[in-house]
Amino acid sequence: MNTCIKRLLAAAVVGLAIGTVQAQGGLRPEVGKPLQAAQDLVKAGKFREALAKVRELDAVGGKSATETNTIERMRLAAASGAGDAETAARSFEAISSSVAGPDKLRMIESIAGTYYRSKEYAKAMQWYQRYFKEGGTSGANRTLLIQTQYLSGDLAGASKELTAEIQAAERNGTAPAEDRINLLMNAAVKQKDIASETFALERLVSYYPKKEYWVTLLNRLQRKPNFSDRLVLDTYRLSLATGSMSTATDYMELAQLTVQAGFPAEGKKVVDKGFAAGVLGVGVEGERHKRLLGLVNKKIDEAKATQASDEQQALAAKDGNDLVNVGMDLVFNGQAAKGLQLMQQGIAKGGLKRPEDAKLHLGIAQIAAGDNTKAQATFRTVSGTDGTADLARLWALYAKRAKA
Repeated sequence: MNTCIKRLLAAAVVGLAIGTVQAQGGLRPEVGKPLQAAQDLVKAGKFREALAKVRELDAVGGKSATETNTIERMRLAAASGAGDAETAARSFEAISSSVAGPDKLRMIESIAGTYYRSKEYAKAMQWYQRYFKEGGTSGANRTLLIQTQYLSGDLAGASKELTAEIQAAERNGTAPAEDRINLLMNAAVKQKDIASETFALERLVSYYPKKEYWVTLLNRLQRKPNFSDRLVLDTYRLSLATGSMSTATDYMELAQLTVQAGFPAEGKKVVDKGFAAGVLGVGVEGERHKRLLGLVNKKIDEAKATQASDEQQALAAKDGNDLVNVGMDLVFNGQAAKGLQLMQQGIAKGGLKRPEDAKLHLGIAQIAAGDNTKAQATFRTVSGTDGTADLARLWALYAKRAKA
């Protein structure tokens, strides 16, 4: 806190002292004159000199309750400006029973700020907590409370306050501040609090969808003990969609996985994006990338040759597994309406090997078709404890922010 702000805070506390004196009929000259001098020194920013002037009054005998009260108010103001938090706190305790309302809150705030500037964060935290216990509502002081909790090692307390702050912003329809979410994430990491870290990361990608946030979140998802290997393809898909895929190896792996899964048209889109981004087709692996493109084109031609019969077989099948797959491939082939209809038919027919995967894929296909609103609704229906529901929730976050 700079000298100007300290002077303003101290002057405010001094104003309380002098105002009280004037309202109660003045002081004896031997008390009033040093206090007036101390007041002038505080207003000039000479806090240590002011504190020394107040100390001269300790030798004055026979002080009335009013004089003692006013002296302690002035001592509090001078000590706060001088950075002597202990003296300011003692003066406050000496007069606290006679102070109430905004006056009391300003004094507590001054003491808390003095401890904070002295980097005595544990004590500053206690005084900021006292400020709110006494009815304070300052948002700036709430921020400082959280800072003191974090800096003093009360990470659980800081996390609790930050979570409440973030949730309050969301209820009000405003984006939580990025630095506040990051502070929560840092506190969570230090505590090894996976739930809070995930909460923070999901807010970061929701409101500030930077590549590095998505990379961190997707990496954390895949490290979860229950995360199934079969969801690697869908995770890669989300990585590509969020712009967090960057290496040639990742583009190659995703393209190969899509072809193996029976979606060569999607594989073509992946390879084309890799070439457009300047990641594929260059370097020592450039020729290999071109061969992959040739393979993808070959698979697309083969799929077109059997498309009609594949659809008929899927429609005639007892279960909906093939309908879901055929439909998804049609979506990537540019036949979104027909593809989505077949996927929904397949889900409705039932007998699916993995019903939750089918709903996840329907949501992904709806995003590919440009219907993010329906995709969000679909993702909300996905359940499961093997990572499917977790991945669906991240896809829903992407769908909520992505442009259709």
